[in-house]
Amino acid sequence: MNTSVYIAKRYLFSGKKMHAINIISGISMLGVLIGSAALIIILSVFNGFEKVILSLYSNFTPEIKIETRLGKTFDPNTPYFNALHKDARIFSYTEVLEEKVLVRYGDKPFLGTIKGVSDDFLKNKRLDSTVRIGSFTLKSGGRDFAVIGTTIQANLGINVHDNLSPMEIFSPRRGVVNSANPLNEFVVRSINASGVFAIQQEFDDFLVTPIEFARDLLDQPKEISSIELTYKSGTNLTSVQNKIKDEIGDKFTVKNRKEQNTELYKTLNYERWSIFMILTFVLIIAIFNIIGSLTMLVIDKRQDIAILSSLGANKQTIQGIFFFEGMMISLIGCVAGIVLGLAFCLVQQHFGLIKMGAQMSVIDAYPVDLDIADFGLVFLTVGAISVIASGISARLSIKGLDEIKQDL
Repeated sequence: MNTSVYIAKRYLFSGKKMHAINIISGISMLGVLIGSAALIIILSVFNGFEKVILSLYSNFTPEIKIETRLGKTFDPNTPYFNALHKDARIFSYTEVLEEKVLVRYGDKPFLGTIKGVSDDFLKNKRLDSTVRIGSFTLKSGGRDFAVIGTTIQANLGINVHDNLSPMEIFSPRRGVVNSANPLNEFVVRSINASGVFAIQQEFDDFLVTPIEFARDLLDQPKEISSIELTYKSGTNLTSVQNKIKDEIGDKFTVKNRKEQNTELYKTLNYERWSIFMILTFVLIIAIFNIIGSLTMLVIDKRQDIAILSSLGANKQTIQGIFFFEGMMISLIGCVAGIVLGLAFCLVQQHFGLIKMGAQMSVIDAYPVDLDIADFGLVFLTVGAISVIASGISARLSIKGLDEIKQDL
């Protein structure tokens, strides 16, 4: 065994007597342990929240979305789109017509977005997981129904179980301006709500209806706003997206889920690294406490340093003792913290001991998602900071070595 490592281990684990230095070293190790465990736990919880948010987002958004670059709508009845519809890899091909509308329920108005969808939209079985009240029903008994977002329901107080009080949907009538009767400037249609869904703020002011209802309301018998594609499991979406882009031309945009909401993904990424940097700063403070404990150890071991030097130990050997001492304190604390963090995350993942507030309906306990990359990141971060802190302590150990010899 390396002489420096052997002596460092003896200093750290000597059980003959407990000095204040040992207590300070233990406190430094505890600080690293708590910091490492906190990093693992908070990063895992953040991963859990990110997974829940993206899962909810994915429940409502397609894998590929095609929109026109110019204007709001386009005609889907073209040879290319007809051929695309027949692609055997496609699980659902949904035509969508969207527009801002005024929703009125009783005497309360609300400005929302109507989203008329074709029948393939309901092939997404995960839609049921977004429903908070009622069901995701768009047609029943020859009647059209709407599924509304929680923002609409909260603002208008809509009762989905009351079939006698439908919502009134207002949309500007095309080609009519400055009519003597203002009501003639709007198309008005009534529809009942069958359910309330909750996803995220971007979608919670949506009113999802059959596309036939939206066409009648918006006076758009042919054109649509977008085509939403979901593919069968195992399909290479990147390859599919690139192929559609090459074939469809510059008049359309073809977006995957990440491109459909770049701000969401950017925000999640920024939040993740902000949390990591804040906790790393706390960990730096804990690890640099090691410098103080090792400085006191150097003072306490002045005689040992002088004796080792007299026996022929060079400066590198003496530096190595205190360098490895610092590294042992940090890495033992780090490994113990990672194990503690892992144990806590597994317990929370399986038993959900720490609950969310009662107002949270999507999840009842704090979500946890373990990522092996987080463990490696924490270990490497602690290791890098420890090398710097231990290096500083090692340099201090030989400062004034000649004066130490003379004093002794």
